[in-house]
Amino acid sequence: MADNSGAQSLTAQADQSTADGVAKNRERDTDSDEAQENTGTDGSGKTSSPELHSGHKLARRYRLEECVTRLDGFSSWRAVDEKLRRAVGVHILPADHSRARSVLAAARSSALLGDPRFVQVLDAVEENDVVYVVHEWLPDATELTTLLAAGPLEAYDAYQMVSQVSSAMAAAHREGLAHLRLNPNAVLRTSTGQWRIRGLAVNAALRGISSDTPQRTDTESIGALLYAALTQRWPYENDAYGMSGLPKDIGLIPPDQVRAGVHRGLSELAMRALANDGATASRHESPCTTPEELVKAIGEMPRIRPPEPAFTTPPEYQRTTYQQGTYGRPAPHPGVTQPVQAPPPPLQSRTGKALKWAVSALLIAALGLGSWQLADALMEQGGKADDTNKTQTTDGEDNSGKKPEAPKPLAIQGAQEYVAKGDAQAPEDVAKTYDGDSSTYWRTKSFVDGPDMNPAFKPGVGIVYDLGSEQTVKSSTIGLRYTGDRTTVTLYATDSTGSSTPIDSMEKLGTVTTTGDQATVKVGKPVKTRYVLVWFTALPSAPGDAYSNAGFKQAITDLKFTG
Repeated sequence: MADNSGAQSLTAQADQSTADGVAKNRERDTDSDEAQENTGTDGSGKTSSPELHSGHKLARRYRLEECVTRLDGFSSWRAVDEKLRRAVGVHILPADHSRARSVLAAARSSALLGDPRFVQVLDAVEENDVVYVVHEWLPDATELTTLLAAGPLEAYDAYQMVSQVSSAMAAAHREGLAHLRLNPNAVLRTSTGQWRIRGLAVNAALRGISSDTPQRTDTESIGALLYAALTQRWPYENDAYGMSGLPKDIGLIPPDQVRAGVHRGLSELAMRALANDGATASRHESPCTTPEELVKAIGEMPRIRPPEPAFTTPPEYQRTTYQQGTYGRPAPHPGVTQPVQAPPPPLQSRTGKALKWAVSALLIAALGLGSWQLADALMEQGGKADDTNKTQTTDGEDNSGKKPEAPKPLAIQGAQEYVAKGDAQAPEDVAKTYDGDSSTYWRTKSFVDGPDMNPAFKPGVGIVYDLGSEQTVKSSTIGLRYTGDRTTVTLYATDSTGSSTPIDSMEKLGTVTTTGDQATVKVGKPVKTRYVLVWFTALPSAPGDAYSNAGFKQAITDLKFTG
């Protein structure tokens, strides 16, 4: 498989170690796998893990750096792809291992999904009596296990986690792929706040795990993740993933009974996903048995807004010593009353008196001369009033007597979606953005990542408008269907309505970010162009509707250009 084949995750992957040897995103098994760790068998005692060491190379390309897991006849390593000079993760097991064929099949199947919400599989190879799977290494990501070691997640973060993980797993199951090992070690949050999943299909194959009800298994696992995120407790009796289990003999109680202040809606959602027949603290809800049902339940919840940013009181303004007029002199000591210097006495000598009379005489002469010149100038201009009126300027006029042109609307002759990567959004509806009817609109699809769009998956969405001929564009007013979070929109001057011209070669006209239902983009320096791209790079969170599930999305109701 080619290195850039596009794929997803392997659960035993670990995050890159820091320079002092502290490893992040390291696989930590907390179930019966630990009992077999370092045994060198697959559980039957027939197969040994290959003899490997740091510095060993696979395919004369992947140099092994550090073993992060040695378990059940296979091992997982942090490695370096010397060809592309990047860190990668590698799973290795003997070709005659009883699970080698299923691991290869799982890796190749998950690679075909190509969903960026999963850690990508980069290679799956059998050579020299060894099977190995190469996958992405995420140095900027942190396991949910590590995050929960510091305490429960805030409601908004837990909501984002369960929403993104549920949507990703729903997409995987639509392609016939299950995870079956979805635990806090398999869920990672990147530095940009996006949640990613590792180990889709492959991690279960490595451990020989299967299920007769894969969708129910993964849904219950998502419920356990949410329960742990809300309470910092594992929803079973056994301790796991650095968290305490629930007390014995009390059964599964809702998260909001475990910890005060837990969001009620998220508490009930966790209970509906767990295997408890949908029991909640206050009422009996139908259980969610598939990730798709869980996505629908999330979409029916009231949207949880991000917490308001905390503003600190600015320090009291203090003038500098320079502003106080003491520049060049030592600052006064606090608490010490400084003497007020008396002004110098006026000139009292004969010389001083003579100087004062001389200055007074000069001022009187200057005033008289100025008055005479002013009167003469007024008399000369008396007969030139008409000429004067022709050259005077008034507010709103320039020196030529012309008033600046009022902004005029620019007619839109046509439009077409701009697709930088992936699929189009709703190309059949672009004309609804300038039909004068605010009840019609063009919409984007619903995205899991947000508000900022994921450059690796979808750098942005937008429409190119044709003004019919070159026009001076000064601003654009864009009506928006969804509010909240933030919407970021930018105008670019381009050379056609097609998508072949890359964004970075266009001329940027202006940009704005808003949380309301209208965005006004002003062009700093008016530019003449026939084609204008309206480009969205951040979308607000919105509930599900007839067209799409809940997620980050936006729609244009009315759009106008002025020139």
